[in-house]
Amino acid sequence: MGDVDHAAERRRLVEHLRRRTDASDRTLSAIAAVPRHEFVPEEDRSHAYADRPLPIGHGQTISAPHMVAVMVDLLEVSSGDRVFEVGTGCGYHAAVVAEIVGPGNVYSVEYVPELADAARERLDRLGYDVTVRAGDGRTAFEECAPFDAAYLTCAAPGEVPGEIVERTRIGGHVVAPVESNDDGSGLLGSIGAGRSGASQRLVRLTVRDDGVDREDHGGVRFVPMR
Repeated sequence: MGDVDHAAERRRLVEHLRRRTDASDRTLSAIAAVPRHEFVPEEDRSHAYADRPLPIGHGQTISAPHMVAVMVDLLEVSSGDRVFEVGTGCGYHAAVVAEIVGPGNVYSVEYVPELADAARERLDRLGYDVTVRAGDGRTAFEECAPFDAAYLTCAAPGEVPGEIVERTRIGGHVVAPVESNDDGSGLLGSIGAGRSGASQRLVRLTVRDDGVDREDHGGVRFVPMR
């Protein structure tokens, strides 16, 4: 399939997301700019612009586009903001964020070294200046803090790790799926398999001087944080 066809598929995807979500034009423009087919395995490229997650190996997935749109919008970042991502995966989510904040402003950590290496090469080849490291999201990029925003593409057990919240500036947002004790009804989209019997909620934390404000944005399903 040629580039013209991929561009048409992206336009159709964006129109679908416009109907399905309340995502801003800025977020939708970023999604329209990123060639999602470059981030999925060859055997799944015919489904690259379907609004659903796809496997990328090592038990991980590329998130459904509507979930990426929701999370990017919740970050409320602008050009020049520095963003910390936990869970690089294939690099797609980082590329969408980079379209908004600009080159050199996304710092991403991936627990699986093979995925980190592949994402780093892919992002570089596609012209995205994203810093990718293999490691633990609880400790990565400590020397680069504070960040204007942070997000997790994996489900934290119970709460967002305090180390990540502490690396986010006052007034900044942290967006993450967290495991909860409810029945998991009202899922926004399946992004992989969580721990057996555990439901998850998408939350946004706003960092304050005296703690955090927490908002709940519905049920989700992500792979668990490691």
